[in-house]
Amino acid sequence: MIEASESIAARLAAHDGVQRLPTPKAELFQRRGFADHALCAELIALIDAGRRPSTIADDNGDAYFRTSETCDLEAGLPAVERIEAMIAQLSGLDPAYGEPLQGQRYAQGQEFKPHTDYFTPGGRDFAQFCTLSGNRTWTFMIYLNEVDAGGATRFKVLDKTFQPETGKLLCWNNRLADGSVNPATLHHGMKVRKGVKYVITKWYREKPWRG
Repeated sequence: MIEASESIAARLAAHDGVQRLPTPKAELFQRRGFADHALCAELIALIDAGRRPSTIADDNGDAYFRTSETCDLEAGLPAVERIEAMIAQLSGLDPAYGEPLQGQRYAQGQEFKPHTDYFTPGGRDFAQFCTLSGNRTWTFMIYLNEVDAGGATRFKVLDKTFQPETGKLLCWNNRLADGSVNPATLHHGMKVRKGVKYVITKWYREKPWRG
């Protein structure tokens, strides 16, 4: 496993087609065409078969904060194994540190308001979600389709918005160089105005994943 954040960032940047956002505020990368259309279609079918209403930790009382649907993708399925292996090869991160792959579906009008992927230290649910495996470190998110209108991912602090493109990977480090969480990774899964958006997300932890 590659432990140091700078080593992970350097490995990502060394891959053909990987672009790093030119900002000192966060380590954030994109890779267009990371997953092919056939694999994306397989993953969409799995999400449709197993989707359920999304939930959120550290609930802020806003019933409309996250209105998407979620699917926990089974590790033994061929499409899941393939995309997991692709992410591990790209990042160099030990799969043992990764949470199970998750899919999300956003219908027209659905969104995930500005949030961070890490659990806020000292937050109400921090101990529940971080005692065994530690906090989240890296996020890998892949758009599985294009959306007729809306559905972009906006990083307000970084002044950058990414549009859904089939197979495009976004990945970022949720931490700063000293290991503390990075508030600049705040991002908004913007409202789908027309169509349906599908993504998959892989999160990594500070320690091996223990559920």
